[in-house]
Formats: sequence, C-alpha cells, structure tokens
Amino acid sequence: MRINDDLTIPVIIQASELPWVASPAAGVDRRMLFRVGDELARATSIVRYAPRSAFPRHTHGGGEEIVVLEGVFQDEHGDYPAGSYFRNPPGTSHVPASLEGCTIFVRLWQFRQGDDQQIVWRPSGAEAISGTIELFDDGSENVRIETLAAGTATTIGNRRGLEALLLDGDLTIGDRILATQGWIRLPAGDALRAVAGPQGAKLWLRDGALIHPDVLQMP
Repeated sequence: MRINDDLTIPVIIQASELPWVASPAAGVDRRMLFRVGDELARATSIVRYAPRSAFPRHTHGGGEEIVVLEGVFQDEHGDYPAGSYFRNPPGTSHVPASLEGCTIFVRLWQFRQGDDQQIVWRPSGAEAISGTIELFDDGSENVRIETLAAGTATTIGNRRGLEALLLDGDLTIGDRILATQGWIRLPAGDALRAVAGPQGAKLWLRDGALIHPDVLQMP
C-alpha cells in the first residue's frame, strides 16, 4: 500500500473527513495520511480506539511517535490525556489501550539510526495562550507545539521539511481553511504561510527531513 508517498509534493489534508479503515484489532480504526507498506508500514495515521479496546503487545522496531488528540490513551506504563506527546524509540514495547476511548496521531517507522531518547510529555493545564512548547530537538529534527492567537499571520521557514497537525482551532492557508485534524506536509523550501482563525490555532510541528537519509530500515 502506498499513500501520499511522493515526498516532493506538498500535501494538505483535512484528515477528519477521511474514512476510517479497520485495523486487525477489534475497535481500533485508522485514517491513513502517509503509508508505505501493509500492516508493517512506514506510516502516519490518525487512530481511534473505541471504549475498552486494545492493540496487542508489539515492539517498536522503527520507533513510534504519538500525540493524544482526544480522550485518554493508556498502556501498562500509564495514562496519557489529550495533549500528551511521547516518543517510544526502537526496541520499546507496550500494550496500547483505552478504557473510555481515545483518538491519537501516530508516526511509525520514521526514527533514524541512533534516535533512542524516550520522551513522555503531559500538558499541565497552565500552558501559555500563545507561544511555543519545545517537545524534542536532537539537531536533526525539532518537534514543538505552536499556539497562535486569533488572527495571527505566521510564516514558518522550511529548510529541511515540515509536517504539521492542527490540534485545535482553524487555520487559513492560501484559499483553504483547515479545521482540527488538518494535516500539512511540505517539502524543504516551501514555507508555511498561514493565518489563525477567530478561535486561534494550536499546531503540532515537526521540522526535519520528511524521511531521514538514515531512517531505520523495515525488514
């Protein structure tokens, strides 16, 4: 399976309008944004867990990066409320589940050689109304949350590649208006120029090669 696999083409998708596709686990469905492969895949997805659903234990051979969008995501290590961000480096494993149901944003098999830092970040509820929260930076990629006040125009430079997910609010890009779960992927050199809507906009942003040259190889 190949979905949006040409990384030289800008992609802007309102992910909340995509159909849900069932996974092998009962009660776990996906909206596929980027994918190369079948069940073992280099992939970016929105994943929905029905109440009391779980995914079997698995090891992250190529790393896993997650943002919790709605509800509470859980595994044997803890609970992660909406707004949480974590990175599970290659070799880690867990049994993901949700007692009450949740929706998450997931990137799989996109870690590079040597990316072995495990991060768990939960929102405190005291985050600033506008500004930047740095989540991860290893010199090769930067991951952060940008919150824009209503009506703010922004230009985000893009030397390496840029990926963004609209977590809240709305955003105008050219003649398009993206709502929550709008997904953006831009090749290096294409700056992101946008204006926050009347409720402002909160973005998860990743600045780095869309696929690292030394990305871990799938078996």
